[in-house]
Amino acid sequence: MLGLAGADASAPPDAHRLQEASVSVPSRPDAPLPRPRGRSRRRRAVVAALAAASLAGLMSGPAHASGGGGDGHGPADPELRRRLQALVDTPGGPPGAIAVLTAGGRNEVYRAGTSQLGTGRPPRTGDHMRIASTAKAFSGSVALQLAERGALGLDDTLGRRLPRLPAAWHRVTLRQLLNHTSGLPDYTEAPAFIAELTADPRRRFDSRRLLDYVAGDPLRFEPGSAYHYSNSDNIAVALMAEAVTGQRYEELLAELVYRPLGLRDTSLPQGYRLPEPYLHGYAVDPSEAPEDVSTVLGASGVWASGGIVSTPRDLGAFIRGYAGGLGLGPGLRRQQLSFVQGSSEPAGPGRNRAGLAVFSYTTRCGTVYGHTGNFPGYTQFAAGTKDGKRSLTVSLASQVNSSTNPRLLAGLRELQEDFVCRLLDRRKPGTAH
Repeated sequence: MLGLAGADASAPPDAHRLQEASVSVPSRPDAPLPRPRGRSRRRRAVVAALAAASLAGLMSGPAHASGGGGDGHGPADPELRRRLQALVDTPGGPPGAIAVLTAGGRNEVYRAGTSQLGTGRPPRTGDHMRIASTAKAFSGSVALQLAERGALGLDDTLGRRLPRLPAAWHRVTLRQLLNHTSGLPDYTEAPAFIAELTADPRRRFDSRRLLDYVAGDPLRFEPGSAYHYSNSDNIAVALMAEAVTGQRYEELLAELVYRPLGLRDTSLPQGYRLPEPYLHGYAVDPSEAPEDVSTVLGASGVWASGGIVSTPRDLGAFIRGYAGGLGLGPGLRRQQLSFVQGSSEPAGPGRNRAGLAVFSYTTRCGTVYGHTGNFPGYTQFAAGTKDGKRSLTVSLASQVNSSTNPRLLAGLRELQEDFVCRLLDRRKPGTAH
């Protein structure tokens, strides 16, 4: 049985913990963390930055989380291992990092640094972590599975499924929510939401009322006419799924995603705790010692936009399933992979384009499909091949984006692209050059 680090009594018995976000000023989901004086003030600063952020920065047959067995094989490319270590050793770099390539049931695991400062324990594929906006791909998976069953339609509107929402939003469709062309205002930029989260970082929000914070705001633009990454979109997607099924979103995740893909260490919590073992996430400032911010924030305020907790092993299994179509028929699959101009937050490797809760990353070696995310203490990239047979996850134990550390992000994207090239090489991960 998995031991929880101070488990929430109100969480379901199988819950493993927490969330995502990018840090920024209201219009910039990736703004830098302020530099407070002292540890307690730094903690509040992390929370304040998150509150001001727009939490930017989710069929070939079922994939299974246990593929490859154990913690995987050692790295077959010593240069990639060296470069991951160099990323960790960079001033302002993350204390720990792990990359997992999977193909043909075999894992190739690259790791650097530690899962917790002071222990010397390396990151492992079974370590829990906040997957941040990568959770948006999970809400996309739920919505598309319901569309495949005829319970939802991509052209269903908020007015039809959620008539209690503001009338000005009623013409927004599920499709526009999934590819961030809805124009919905982002609730994480609302002054009232920011004030409440800053006052109590572990506050228990009513996750199903988060859109109330922007209920009086107009749409940013005519639905379908532009791209704007908004955390409100995936909250609305989850609410539509609940409305047509009468089931809680957490139950739909378990039924439509976790169980079919064999995800045993993935959950959507409400609290701030993480299950053991977990990859500790840190606020990093080159002038100060890193501070553990793994459990500073509660997850209820981000919910379907970024609240999922998973492991590198489970995340790889999920993205193989989602990138591979996860049982979708050809018509819906074509729509899932219809792309508009738009990047994930933070941007992933190569050229980014937005599909239905999935991004395409076109690199010099080919295209993969997935999602990125970042949250205080964590940065994620998960991608798979179109046939669902190969996957790559890259997880860092600090938040890296274009505002917190643009130079490090540029280096990270180059490294991610080289990992993609390794993944798409004719040689399978786990074999030597």
